[in-house]
Amino acid sequence: MMHPDLEPDDYSDISESRVLTAPADVAGQRLDAALAQMLPDYSRSRLTSWIKDGLVTVDGQPALPKLKLWGGETLTVEIQANPDEVAFQAENIPLDVLYEDETIIVINKPAGLVVHPGSGNWSGTLLNGLLHHYPELKSVPRAGIVHRLDKDTSGLMVVARTLQAQTSLVQQLQARTVSRHYFAIAQGLVKRDGRVDAPIGRHPRERTKMAVVGTGKPAVTHYRVLERFSAHTLVECKLETGRTHQIRVHMAHVGHPLAADPVYGGRAKLFAPEIMLALEDFGRQALHAKKLSLVHPASGKTMTWKSPLPADFEGLLAALRVEAGADDVDDDDWDDDDDHDMELVYVRD
Repeated sequence: MMHPDLEPDDYSDISESRVLTAPADVAGQRLDAALAQMLPDYSRSRLTSWIKDGLVTVDGQPALPKLKLWGGETLTVEIQANPDEVAFQAENIPLDVLYEDETIIVINKPAGLVVHPGSGNWSGTLLNGLLHHYPELKSVPRAGIVHRLDKDTSGLMVVARTLQAQTSLVQQLQARTVSRHYFAIAQGLVKRDGRVDAPIGRHPRERTKMAVVGTGKPAVTHYRVLERFSAHTLVECKLETGRTHQIRVHMAHVGHPLAADPVYGGRAKLFAPEIMLALEDFGRQALHAKKLSLVHPASGKTMTWKSPLPADFEGLLAALRVEAGADDVDDDDWDDDDDHDMELVYVRD
C-alpha cells in the first residue's frame, strides 16, 4: 500500500515485492537463515525483522523465523528500504515559513509535526518537507536542522541553508547565545519567577522518558510568571540549554507540570468541568516556542522573531480566563525586556 503522505515518484524506492522459490540446498534450514542465503544483499537481522512484521510469506502464509524449509516453497518477500533512506525522501508537506534568505529559514512549526525522522516516524516530518521545498538542503547535514521541538510543541525553529550557516548556528547554541523563549501553561499557582538548574538524562526505569538525574547533562531553565488563573499559571520559559523535553521535565520537577502533558503531567487532577473539557480538547502539552533571537550567520546582526500563539493555545487560555473571572489579555501586552539593540522581525498577526 502506498504511504498516504508520499508523492508517487517518492514511493518507488520504499518497497518492492520479490517472489522466490526455495532451492533444494536450503532443505532443513530455518526460514531466516535460508533467506539470508537467498538474499545476500540484506542482513539476517533485517530479514528477520521483515519476517516478524509479516512481510514474508511461505506458500501464501505468514511464517516465523524458525520455520524449516524443505525446498520448493514459494517465498514472497516485501523488500523494505532502509529507514535511513526513506527518512531522507522529499515530501510535499506544507511549511509555515516566517522568514527566509540565502542563509537561514525560520519556520513556525505546528503541533503534531515531527521534526526529524526516527522510530515510528520515518516519513511525514519537517525534514522531509524541507527537502521538498529546499532541495539544496540535501547537501547540508540533517537538512539544516540545528535544534528540535517536540512533536506536539508548536512554534519557532531556525534552519540553516548552508553548511557555513549550520556551523555558525550550532556554535551559537553551544555558546548559549541563541535566545529561545516559550509560553507554557503550568498546573498550579506558580508563586514567583524562578530558575531551575538540574541535570537531565534518560529516566532510570521508563526509557522513553527524560528525568532530572544526577548523571544527566547540565540543564538550566528560567521561568517568569505572566498570568495566574484558578488552578493554572501562564509562564514564560527561557532556555539556557536545549535538552530533550527540558521545559516539560523542569516544570514537573518544581511541582508545576505543563497542562495536558500526557507524559509528565502526573496524576490526573480534577478541575472545573469546563476546564476539564478544554484540557481534553487541547490534547497536547501546553507549550509554544514564541520568540527566537540569534546572530545572523551572514550579516552578523542580532535578529528576533516572534510567533503568535496558535488557535488551540489561545482557546485554552480563554477558557482559563473565563473560569477565573479574568479579563481577556493580548499576549503581546507582555513587553519583553531584552529586545533592545535587536532587529525585530515580527511576522503575521
